[in-house]
Formats: sequence, C-alpha cells, structure tokens
Amino acid sequence: MNVITSPVKSTDEELTRRALRHALDGTTDMADRELKVPLHYYRDPKITEIEESQILRRVPLAIVPSAQIPERNDYVVRTVLGDSLLVTRDRAGKSHVLLNYCRHRGAMPACGAGNAARFVCPYHAWTYKNTGELFMVPGKSGFDSMDVKDYGLVELPSEERYGFIWAVLTADATIDLDAHLGPLKDELALWDYRSYGYHTEREFSSEVSWKGALEAFAEGYHFPFVHGESLIGQNTLPNTGVYDEFGKHHRIGFPFSWIKNLATGATGKADTGASGATGEADTGASGATGKTGVDPAASLDPSANMGVIYWVYPNLILGNSPVGVEIIDILPEGDPTRCTVRHSWMGRIPATDDDMRALYDTVYEGVHAAVRDEDFAMLPQCGQGVRHGQHDHMVIGRNEIAVQHMIKVFAQELGVALG
Repeated sequence: MNVITSPVKSTDEELTRRALRHALDGTTDMADRELKVPLHYYRDPKITEIEESQILRRVPLAIVPSAQIPERNDYVVRTVLGDSLLVTRDRAGKSHVLLNYCRHRGAMPACGAGNAARFVCPYHAWTYKNTGELFMVPGKSGFDSMDVKDYGLVELPSEERYGFIWAVLTADATIDLDAHLGPLKDELALWDYRSYGYHTEREFSSEVSWKGALEAFAEGYHFPFVHGESLIGQNTLPNTGVYDEFGKHHRIGFPFSWIKNLATGATGKADTGASGATGEADTGASGATGKTGVDPAASLDPSANMGVIYWVYPNLILGNSPVGVEIIDILPEGDPTRCTVRHSWMGRIPATDDDMRALYDTVYEGVHAAVRDEDFAMLPQCGQGVRHGQHDHMVIGRNEIAVQHMIKVFAQELGVALG
C-alpha cells in the first residue's frame, strides 16, 4: 500500500507492473490486520444526521460533470440531499450552482435539462437569468420598495475544475477544492474528464446504508460471487488489486484477466526489479535471470490493463475503463439504511454519430445492469443484516484494504471507535 503525497500519473507504468505482480502471484495489497466495525456505524440515525450536516453539506461535492452542460446557456436540474439544484453555464461560459427555488413563494423556476438564458417561475412568472439574477417581476408596482438585486436565486459556492462542477451545499460556506482533494487533484487532472462526452444517467434508491453501498466499489473480493455471470466477473481477476491512498481519497486498480499476457519468460513469476534472492515477484527487465519480465511491445497503460477506481471523499466513485468512466454518486436518503444512487457514464471519445451513440448505449446498459442487478440486488441484504443483526460488530478483512480506509476516514470524522 502506498500513501501518495506527490502526483502519481494515471498512466504510470509502475501501477501496471504492480498489478501484474499480483496477478501472477495470486496476491493483493493488504491492510495490516482485520478491522472490527460496530453495527451502529451503519444504523444509528444520529450518525446519519451528523454525516449530512457536518460532512455532506460542508465539503465540495461533484454535482455534475462539466461535459453534461458543455455549451453556453446549457443547464440541468438535479436533486442532491433533497435540494433542487439548477446548474447553469452562462453566456460567458461560467458555471453556476443555484438553489432552484423562486425567491417569491418558493416554486421551482427550472426543470429537466436544456439550453436557456432565462427561467420563469410557474407560479407568478418571476423570471431569472441563468446567472441567478432576478430579471423581471410581473405587477412590479406591488413590490415597489424591493431592490431586485437582492432577490436573485441563491447561489452556492462552487468551482469548475478537473472535469466536474463542484459545490458546497451550504450557501454561506466557502469552497477550497484543491485543499479538499489534496494530492488527488493532480491525478484527476491527468484523466482530462472535461474532454469526455457525457452520455446518460439513471438514478434509483436502495435499502442499504450509503456508506455500505460505497464499500461495494472498494473491493474485488465479491467479484466471482456477485458478478460471476457478467463481464466484471469474467474479465476481472477476483480478490486482486493495487491500492494507493491520497489523503481521505483512494485509488484501486483491479487487473483484467488479460494482464497476464504482458508477462514474458517461463518461470511463471513476475519481477518488479528489486527481488534478487528474496523470491519476490519482479516485472522489471528479466535479462538472463530466468524471471518473468514484461513484453516490451505491450502497452503498460493502466487503463488498458485494469479498472482504475477512485473514491473521491465523501460520496463519489469514478470507475475508469478503456472506453470511458462510470460516475457513481451515492448519498443517504433519510433513513440510515436507505440511499440514493446516481449512475452516469461518459465516453472517453465523445460520440459524434448514431453508431457511436448506439455503441455507448450498449456499454452503459452492460455496466448499469452490473450495478443495479448485481451489486444492488445483493446490497439490500446487507441492509437487512445491519438493521436486524444482534452481533455487535462486523469484521473487514485485510484484503479489503480500501474498505478499511473508507471506514477509518469516516470513523475519525464521526468519532466512532473501531476495533
């Protein structure tokens, strides 16, 4: 396990070499020991309230990908923790995250998505610019002492960087995205998500803790059992991964089965360069040592050889594949063991014709089925176990190192003792 304090390139060949070593040896990055987690960490309503008020409404959240509103005057409305948010790109190209509530009587001036410079409240036709400014008030004589400059839509603190529009859900807060992301910001910048093409999304609810749902995307231990019949189970090595921490965030590389084709030689051992007589695997130059090296003609780009998965604290999963990225946004939905899931997908190359769009439809249907019909078919059973279990704790294995990291980060923020 590596703790990252300086930029590590997503295209760094060493990441692939580490994954190849595990693939050939049947090993994985591990934590120092098992972790005991009390059930109240998942099911205590007081903890859920603190999570929302002190974490989710106080730190930057990725509201939408920049590619979802690429053009001037584009907009989209989405709901986050019950708040209706109007995300716009104004005529100058600047993005805004506005509370979608009219300042007169509270109705919602915008809905859906599209391209518009102004939004008209359906109740009394108060009209707002896509910058949030109040533009027109019918029957203005009834409000003749009101300064319209004081009654624009409430704007949340936001920044547009690293391919996403981020916002803090508290209007009087401040936002410092680089401080929040820390060393992860350099990693995200390398993917250039702003250049991707936004394709589609779906949203659904599930009867499981939002933290427990996030954990499903932090380990490959379950792959052969939950995804055995789908491409995830067939193409990804089970219980195998390389793991790196970026402060509160992390990255996992889940090697594809074909990564073993990178190896050359006949010993069946990979060599990462410094094993000598230790018996450790080595994916460096094998020369005359008899150890397995790497085919010099092979691509060592991690995105071609593994699923590169990020957890962006607190609620975002970015699942990178050779053709695009899954964006999985998970938040609590009232009850401690209920969550909402927003599953989006972007193509690395924007679709330019119907054939590409049809191909991306097929890709998205496949990955969404794995999330909805496999992960979230199983996860409500975990929710039941959390709600009704009479054991006092769960145990997280050494092989679930990224799950342990998630839990430790949240436990420190929440003051929950772990065993």
